[in-house]
Amino acid sequence: MIYSSKIQTSYLLVFTLFFSSFCISSCTTKSDKELQPGESLGIASTPNLRDIGGYQTSNGATITRGLVFRSNQLYSISEDDMHQIANLNLKSDFDLRTTSERNSKPDELPTGVNNIWLDVMADSPAAGPANLMELLSDPIKANAELGDGKVEEMFKNAYRQFITLPSAQAAYSELFLSLADEGHLPALFHCTTGKDRTGWAAASLLTLLGVPEEVVMEDYLRSNEYILPMYEDVIQKFIAAGGSPSIPTASLGVKAEYLNAAFEEMKRKYGTIENYFSEALGINETQQTNLRTLFIENEIKQYIK
Repeated sequence: MIYSSKIQTSYLLVFTLFFSSFCISSCTTKSDKELQPGESLGIASTPNLRDIGGYQTSNGATITRGLVFRSNQLYSISEDDMHQIANLNLKSDFDLRTTSERNSKPDELPTGVNNIWLDVMADSPAAGPANLMELLSDPIKANAELGDGKVEEMFKNAYRQFITLPSAQAAYSELFLSLADEGHLPALFHCTTGKDRTGWAAASLLTLLGVPEEVVMEDYLRSNEYILPMYEDVIQKFIAAGGSPSIPTASLGVKAEYLNAAFEEMKRKYGTIENYFSEALGINETQQTNLRTLFIENEIKQYIK
């Protein structure tokens, strides 16, 4: 009986090991499924946290995943979510917000991540992207000052400032030069909602790397999927207090005309994305090539240590 029991136990052990091995190689779950390019990582505290990698360039190359992430603000992060962010193995966090934004909601980061402040709107701190919640605090005043298409014009002007403001040029220059340094990678950049200052950073970088214009726009517009639901209560309260329904969605979401305003200004002043990087940001042709080489050709594993 003892001998028989041992045989049964041995068979059970072999079966368990076989089944476990089979599942490791063959069984998948929804959480294990590889994300599509531009898709949220699904971290509740930071719904607009996304990998910029995975997209194909016009010549068929693929942007490396896991090197650079874009996000909304890193504030009020739950313990479980912080563990997920820590798993990204970040070395650098680039905060594109203003002083007031940083002071009211400072970044919360895993231990060891270097926090780098690059105030894009330092020369125009009252611009729309830096004062989203203030814009919505008085619905009646907002109707008068932002209704009838005024909010859209305000944001288009802010996007033009991403190209022309000296503070924006300095901030984006340091951001991209830092991202070209493997010592900063993996890295994350963000603003408040991760759609405007962050949106232009992602769009201009992807364009430089050779991602087609229509794909860059699709990536930009995906912020609506992740940010608008996050602010649903704010939107409903604004409307209930007499605010026009079009104002909060135009403020808290994104529109193609916003990003188009930035690209049109960039092309008007510099002609091409390469000239914008070299003339406005001081990133020369060799440095641009280094960026492309780093994000398209190299293997990710050498940067995660």
